[in-house]
Amino acid sequence: MNFGHVLTAMVTPFDQNGDIDFDATRTLVNYLIVNGSDGLVVAGTTGESPTLTDTEKLDLFRFVTNVVDGRVPVIAGTGSNNTRATIELTTQAEQTGVDAIMLTTPYYNKPSQEGLYQHYQAAAQATSLPVMLYNIPGRSAVGIAPETIIRLSEIDNITAVKEASGNLAAMTTIINKTPEDFTLYSGDDDLTLPVLAIGGQGVISVSAHIIGNDIQEMVQSYQNGDVRRAANIHQEVLPTMKAMFAQPSPSPAKAALHMMGIPVGDVRLPMVPLTSDEKLQLKKLLPPHNMTEAG
Repeated sequence: MNFGHVLTAMVTPFDQNGDIDFDATRTLVNYLIVNGSDGLVVAGTTGESPTLTDTEKLDLFRFVTNVVDGRVPVIAGTGSNNTRATIELTTQAEQTGVDAIMLTTPYYNKPSQEGLYQHYQAAAQATSLPVMLYNIPGRSAVGIAPETIIRLSEIDNITAVKEASGNLAAMTTIINKTPEDFTLYSGDDDLTLPVLAIGGQGVISVSAHIIGNDIQEMVQSYQNGDVRRAANIHQEVLPTMKAMFAQPSPSPAKAALHMMGIPVGDVRLPMVPLTSDEKLQLKKLLPPHNMTEAG
């Protein structure tokens, strides 16, 4: 399924008590849609999914879907390292009206490739929605091998993968050996242009909170054959992309949004907000035309 080219892995706004701030969520959703986002991934790692309860996730899915009102696809992060829990949350998420499901690689318990296959197969069979795999070995301790992704792509409703392995050769193999309608997204902002060049669909981005229009212009320039323009934009936005990961994500993204006049609150422990010095360093790396007096 084609979800567009630039999807934002959306932060979850919190209020002063650390609860989900739904008013701020409405503001953020509307801002992202008019600033380059073709779709939204809700309650992924950037959305601090490890610290959200299932009830909070479902409330968030329901609310975001209502605010979006069909303007862009909403993809719900429902994966965990517990297959039964993943199936339960996935089936509940389907009832909230989301358009698709994203399932992260089971983390910590280090399953084999056959275990990964059966985990994803079981979760996909539990929903009629399109399913996106999420390969992120840096956070999960194991990666989904290209051969396993290729095998999983044969399951009808497994339609995409977010690839955050950083391995362009592996991604090329996946693109080459999966069905024509199976799409691969970069999970690393700074690899967006290289992934497009090998046949990828686009990016699921943290930086799109800040430079969504720039990333969208880069993608469209490449798609329209203006590779030089795409390369120039890539070079311009790379410092901002790096800045979003200078400290553990999503702390920089939340701080940057505040600087832009879009307050989304702090992060939940065990993540911590940026220090004053870190905020100063961040501000130097952000595009000045996006900054406001806020923050």
